[in-house]
Amino acid sequence: MVNRKILILLPLLAALSHTTGANELSGYAGLEARAFTADPLDSAQSDAGLSASLNLEYYRDFDDGNQRVVASVFGRWDSEDNDRNHADLGELYWWKAYDSFELYAGVRKVFWGVTETVHLVDVINQDDALENIDGEDKLGQPMINLLMERDWGTLEVYGLLGFRERQFAGQEGRLRAPLPVDEDAAAYQSDREEKHIDWALRYSHVLGDWDLGLSHFSGTNRDPLLLLTEDGLLAPYYAQIDQTGVDIQTTRGDWLWKFEAISFKPRGEGRQTAAVGGFEYTFYGIGETVSDLGVLMEYQFDERTGPWSTASQNDIAIGARYALNNTQDTELLFAVSTDLDNGSRFSNLELSHRLNDRWLMEAEARFFGNADEEDPTYNLRNDDYLQLELRRYF
Repeated sequence: MVNRKILILLPLLAALSHTTGANELSGYAGLEARAFTADPLDSAQSDAGLSASLNLEYYRDFDDGNQRVVASVFGRWDSEDNDRNHADLGELYWWKAYDSFELYAGVRKVFWGVTETVHLVDVINQDDALENIDGEDKLGQPMINLLMERDWGTLEVYGLLGFRERQFAGQEGRLRAPLPVDEDAAAYQSDREEKHIDWALRYSHVLGDWDLGLSHFSGTNRDPLLLLTEDGLLAPYYAQIDQTGVDIQTTRGDWLWKFEAISFKPRGEGRQTAAVGGFEYTFYGIGETVSDLGVLMEYQFDERTGPWSTASQNDIAIGARYALNNTQDTELLFAVSTDLDNGSRFSNLELSHRLNDRWLMEAEARFFGNADEEDPTYNLRNDDYLQLELRRYF
C-alpha cells in the first residue's frame, strides 16, 4: 500500500521546484517485464509479470551553498504480487556545512564498501528486497550524521533513529522463501523493538593509491532470521548485533584490488568472521576501439553457521565488465559465483543501454544452477528469470 505521506510529498516536490535558488526536480517512470524460465514451485505463483515504477528526486541549495535539502520518493505497482506494490521515502534530509564539520539530519541512504559481489560492511540501510534480491536497492534510514574531514582522515558518526523492517514477496510472488513471510509477526531481541536507537562509526582515509575504511555498527541487525510459526508461516526475528568492518581498495596500473572483512557478534553469542576480496583487471582500447574490458575475480568466505549462515561461505566469483564507451553508455556485466563445497552456481547478466537523452533500457538475467539442498539458493532453483526495463527520464 502506498504511504499517504509520500502522496502528500509529491505535489510538494513539484511546488518546491519552482522556487528561487539552485534547485532541481528530476526522476523517471519505468515499465518492467519479467519472465521465468521454469514452472513455479508454488501453484499460486505465475510465470511472468509486468510492473510500473516512478522515482522522483529533488534538491535545493541555499545559504550560499552551505545548506541543502534533498528529497526522493520511489513507488512500484506489480501485476502479479500485491505485496510488491510499495512506495518508499528514500531520502528526506537537511545538510549544513559548518566551519569544522558537516551535519545531516533526516532520512538518508548511505553505502559502505568496495567489492563487487558481496557487500559485507554495508549495514546502515535496510534492503529493499521487493525490488531485487542482490542487496543493491535500499530503504531510507532516519538518522543524524556528523562528518568531520581532517588531514588525518574522515570521521563519520551516525545516530540511527528507528528501524525499517524488511518487506517480502507475497504468496503470488517469485524469488521468495518456500513459505510466505508474516511481516506482522516480526519479533525483536531488543525490548524497544523498532524504536531501538542504533549507532555507527566510520573512519576513512586515502594514502596514496590506497583507500582505507574502518567501521563499527551496534544495533538491530538488518538481516532478519526467518523462524517457523505455529501457523506454518515464517516470521522475521531481528537480533541485536555488533559488527566491526574494514574495507580496502588500491589501484596498481590496470589492476584494481578490493577487500572487505567483518567481525560479526550477535548479542549473547561468540564472534564470527566473513571476508571477500579480489581484483578487476581492465584491458583498455579493445581491438583498437574505445571499448574497455574488465575481468574480475573475488573469493567469498563466511564462517557464520546455523541461523546466521549465508550463501557465500566458500565461493569464488568470476566475471567480466564490457564498456563500449559510446554515446549510449552501453555496458555489459556478467558474473558467475560457484560454491566450492557443493557446486551450487549463481549466474548474473546485466545490460544497460541509453536509447537517447531521455530513454534508458536495462536487461537482466539470473540463473540458479546446480542448487544443492543445503544451499540457501535451493529455494530459488526454479526461479531463473529474464527481465527487461524501459525508463523515461525527465
